[in-house]
Amino acid sequence: MTTQSAKIGIVTVSDRASAGIYEDLSGTAIIDTLKDYLSSDWQAEYRLIPDEQLLIEQTLRELADEQSCCLIVTTGGTGPSKRDVTPEATEAVCDRMMPGFGELMRSESLKYVPTAILSRQTAGLRGSCLIINLPGKPKAIRQCLDAVFPAIPYCIDLMDGPYLQCNDVVINAFRPPK
Repeated sequence: MTTQSAKIGIVTVSDRASAGIYEDLSGTAIIDTLKDYLSSDWQAEYRLIPDEQLLIEQTLRELADEQSCCLIVTTGGTGPSKRDVTPEATEAVCDRMMPGFGELMRSESLKYVPTAILSRQTAGLRGSCLIINLPGKPKAIRQCLDAVFPAIPYCIDLMDGPYLQCNDVVINAFRPPK
């Protein structure tokens, strides 16, 4: 277990962002949720980029490899439209995929909207970084993170990353008993 401050990448993928006419409610929702969840020291590495697969891949590599983020959370670009390429970019940069994250997020979202089946959220590992794709709607972001976040600190432990301590009043991280 390491005790250094965790770096967490937050990437909003949206063509509207590149046009300069976009208030990033989704990126803000991720940051606010992580502030609620985490009681340990962490810092956000925030990026707002357009739906361009090569740019998404470059950003994920930079955050994982150069910024040493232990976790990258993306929002946007997970639907069925031709411009939605975040899952493809994630798969292209990951060494191993973690399909359980996407399965659980879709399952959770189906409790609220039948169109959740259209989501292509995924997750994977690049080196010692966990990358998770979230939907673009702030309400769905919180619902999905509520479902998967209990497993995230232990996943990062298993990759020898920083120890993420959760605010147990808000969310409980699962770590098996020693």
